[in-house]
Amino acid sequence: MSNRIILILLGALFSVYVHAETKTQGKITGGIDHKMPSWFSDSFLDINEDVAEARKNNKTIMLFFHLNECPYCDAMLNENFIKGSTKKFIQDNFSVIAINTKGDREITINQITDLTEKTLSQQLKVQYTPTIVFLNQENKTVFRINGYRSPTAFKHVLNYINDKAYERMKLSSYMEKYSVNKEANYRFIPHKSLQKVNYFKGYKKPVAILFEDKNCTDCDFLHKNVINQSDVISEIDKFLFVRLDAYSDDKIIDFYGKETTARKWADELGLNYRPGIVLFDNMNEITRIDGKLYSFHFKEVFRYVSGKYYMKFSSYNKYLAVRQEELINKGIDIDITK
Repeated sequence: MSNRIILILLGALFSVYVHAETKTQGKITGGIDHKMPSWFSDSFLDINEDVAEARKNNKTIMLFFHLNECPYCDAMLNENFIKGSTKKFIQDNFSVIAINTKGDREITINQITDLTEKTLSQQLKVQYTPTIVFLNQENKTVFRINGYRSPTAFKHVLNYINDKAYERMKLSSYMEKYSVNKEANYRFIPHKSLQKVNYFKGYKKPVAILFEDKNCTDCDFLHKNVINQSDVISEIDKFLFVRLDAYSDDKIIDFYGKETTARKWADELGLNYRPGIVLFDNMNEITRIDGKLYSFHFKEVFRYVSGKYYMKFSSYNKYLAVRQEELINKGIDIDITK
């Protein structure tokens, strides 16, 4: 082989090598910077003192766990705390304290416990932001919501807490009985991946159970903006994907052969959001989606379970951090709002 040909081949190989080395990384977009409303409690993060102050004003403490550039936090703040009909109701009846899930400010929980914002978030297993924790006047957690709520859905929660209905019933029962939207008639939207199953005994493969009901205010978004996406469908199809009417009293046999109903099962699982999705593997709950997610985060929750990544990562958030880095290193862009 002539020296000229060898040089050409070496040049081509070097060009490929340089191109591989300089390949552009992907990027993450969709993050939105947000600020807390000025009327949020100017707390020194001594929760005991905050509760005492709220008690004097006949208010309930609301801990608002957020994350920098979280689009779900931004949407919920804008729609419920900055604008909209819920703002005044919250100001009149609640004392809101913002807590950054990655923050280092010290929080005094009680007379003997001090934690950073980050540590408290970890202890409470905050997985989705915003997460909101409601405290009664004895500094006890009485209710919690994980993830974004639309103004309509959030107003149901606010009424439920303000009426202290948590002392006597589940949120779903409260909505069914007292909902301002008593004529709600959300009709289940068909989906090609959904299957009708009421017998789960001994089923060890991945299962995703979607709980909906006639009062569901966010089901349209799920069907029209998330689970109709081809990349999401490809993840869903790795599961037995089943929809149950959370108001139904029809008989169901669960994974361990126990007879129950969709209504009882949803209550036993503690689901307070519709559409709520619980993901199982080997007959055990692995994680759940009980707040609004855009398609990227949604499909990655499914992949976390079907790929058995939960056996390697103790939480979805730890898995997600590694997964995002893996994708951007491959030059793949991630839009967290799609």
